[in-house]
Amino acid sequence: MHGPLITLLTDFGTRDHYVAAMKGVILAINPLARIVDISHHIAPFQILEAAYTLSQAWHNFPDGTIHVAVVDPGVGSSRRPIVVRAGGHLFIGPDNGIFSLVLDSLGEYAASEITNPRYTAPNPGSTFHGRDIFAPIAAHVSTGVVYSEAGAPINDVRFLKSLRPLEISPLHWAGIVLHIDRFGNLITNFPSDKFPVKSDKSYVLLVGGIPVSQYHHYYGAAEPGIPFLIHGSSGYLEVSINQADAAATLGARAGQSLELRWR
Repeated sequence: MHGPLITLLTDFGTRDHYVAAMKGVILAINPLARIVDISHHIAPFQILEAAYTLSQAWHNFPDGTIHVAVVDPGVGSSRRPIVVRAGGHLFIGPDNGIFSLVLDSLGEYAASEITNPRYTAPNPGSTFHGRDIFAPIAAHVSTGVVYSEAGAPINDVRFLKSLRPLEISPLHWAGIVLHIDRFGNLITNFPSDKFPVKSDKSYVLLVGGIPVSQYHHYYGAAEPGIPFLIHGSSGYLEVSINQADAAATLGARAGQSLELRWR
């Protein structure tokens, strides 16, 4: 029989001991746990990047998977450690908006603040809640502890602002760059199903004032060096350049404002 699945997503990198310490804590509590690394190379402190990455990965795992996400610039402050149940999965991490895209897509959730000392390290420190709070509660839940035993229920999980496109007029929308992948593609927050851009060039997307007005179904169909829109596997419109770094070419960054105008 397979053990429970626990995923990890952090900005810790793999040079230091931080990820190994979290895994050690989990396995000490539940040696049968199976741990999957989503990524440990989120840019330091970039909650939006973590929110996007988690939103792209979690639904590929089976029901009952426990997801621990720790990008936590507010560690040690008054921000709450939380555990959230949604979509048949559990999400554990800081209440700083890291679960925004997941919960926005699901709509309904139940959550608890992690306050029960029975399921955390004794005397948790103020700098490494991944090891002292989030890993232990994930491990205990994986052994059958009900998530609600972590602490009192809450119904006001924090959401990042401006993650949905804003309608300025029926032909003018404001958005942002959600993420820039390792190829330099700009993933926007314009969902493909709601913004069905076609090849008729009936639109222009402004990236830092630079217009993008081509659309292609696949990367190789585009001329080298020319930015274009594509419906990416992320489920959002993406800005790409064939075999080149669109973000570097356009001087774009995650969180940057965009404008989509229909002609």
